[in-house]
Amino acid sequence: MSVIKIKKPPSIVSGAAVVGEKEHAGPIGEKFDLHDKTGAFGMDTWEKAESEMQRLAVNTAMSKAKLCADDIDVIFAGDLLNQCVGSTYGILGFRTAYIGIFGACSTFTEGLLVSSMLTGTGYFSRCAVVTSSHFCTAERQFRFPVEYGGQRPPTSQWTVTGAGAVILSSGGDGPFVTDVLPGIPVDKGITDANNMGAAMAPAAIDTFTRYFIETGTKPSDYDLILTGDLGLQGHGIFCDFMKNAGYDMTKNYNDCGLLIFGLKTQDAHSGGSGCGCAASVFSSLILGKLKARELNNILFAATGALMNSDSIKQGNSIPGIAHLVHISNKKE
Repeated sequence: MSVIKIKKPPSIVSGAAVVGEKEHAGPIGEKFDLHDKTGAFGMDTWEKAESEMQRLAVNTAMSKAKLCADDIDVIFAGDLLNQCVGSTYGILGFRTAYIGIFGACSTFTEGLLVSSMLTGTGYFSRCAVVTSSHFCTAERQFRFPVEYGGQRPPTSQWTVTGAGAVILSSGGDGPFVTDVLPGIPVDKGITDANNMGAAMAPAAIDTFTRYFIETGTKPSDYDLILTGDLGLQGHGIFCDFMKNAGYDMTKNYNDCGLLIFGLKTQDAHSGGSGCGCAASVFSSLILGKLKARELNNILFAATGALMNSDSIKQGNSIPGIAHLVHISNKKE
């Protein structure tokens, strides 16, 4: 798959992030728009709470752009729950066209990729992209009930309770999604569900290497290179293998899973993960820096582990994927 140049790059006109208390207590907590100390967001189940985070994130992003649901052509939404029910119930009240997407933790950049291509070719004028995760819903579906109190190895990551939403428009003054590169599934035989970073890092290596080779660019050509969310383990693997391939990632590379929690002050083990991790970090901290022109040219690739609870029980290895978007304050 080749890099896709967007004919008429759409502008990211607004964004919003909604998170839980642990995320709000982290190093970028003040950048988030809304948070809830209980993680329940006024709901009586964790799954309903996740849907409410999506609703709040989209509503807030629309409000910032002075838009309403009638101004949005379609909402691309995804989460980690079976059949994306967090998204379905979250956007139900908007009565807007809905396309459910799934790429595990890579879902946010998958949404940016698809929506920018469709907006950039004139099929849509405005799109919303929203993804979410919730620590308690993920624990219930993939691991153990929270009350069980199971132990975690150091390589495990903490599923972010959060949702991030952005509005893309055919108009606007940037930042713009100028080109994209869909990920290719990469399976290196990792079977440890408590080491998602090791499972996802090979896909990130593949995507970035292909992008640099095809575009003739190098890491230093960008203000920031961002992955989401490899965590501490995956970050190290990614840097080591990229160095072996001739790419120095030490100067301007970071990972959403490392940005959202203070690894020395919060018990998050190897860092953050989940569809809400990359979404909430980008929609708050990173988009804010792009809007302020503190960043002008970035590569952003969220990474996902393409497995479910049954595939792990059956002994299958864990393929990874990384979808990349190039975001710039210049259209070209």
